[in-house]
Amino acid sequence: MRIISGQYKGRRISAPKKLPVRPTTDMAKEALFNIINNQYYFDDISVLDLFSGTGNISYEFASRGTEDITCVDANLGCVKFINETSNGFNMGLKTVKSDVYKYLETVTKQYTVIFADPPYDFSLDNFSKIPELVFKNSLLEENGMLIIEHSKHTSLENISRFSYSKSYGGNMFSFFE
Repeated sequence: MRIISGQYKGRRISAPKKLPVRPTTDMAKEALFNIINNQYYFDDISVLDLFSGTGNISYEFASRGTEDITCVDANLGCVKFINETSNGFNMGLKTVKSDVYKYLETVTKQYTVIFADPPYDFSLDNFSKIPELVFKNSLLEENGMLIIEHSKHTSLENISRFSYSKSYGGNMFSFFE
């Protein structure tokens, strides 16, 4: 994986093979960040990266100037890898080793962008819990957005607060506001 734009543009990051991850493709990531760039100034936002895996999305935000980024993943190997990479680039990412649902139940901070990249084989119920908890606990700032990455074979359009979705190859991003 590589960082597409910003201060660390072109830097390649190689995650250990043993991590249980599926990083967002460069094509899909570039399209996603074009959408976000049209709505926000990266240096003015706060980001919560759920199921953060390798930290791919968080590195892209940091490279573009976002300083307030929290990464949440239940896998200790993923959290350690994000910490090592963040420290190596001096990004200052905050990491939390936690079950995402438990974290969403207890966190009180609001974020501008919440990005979730759960396993593609999640049930619709598991996908639905993410926006349910985000909105029930008022975790988005005014005019904030929740983005869930999932397979193009999964539709989230019937979940409450769904706004629209965009498809890129086998990836789909669903936006909730």
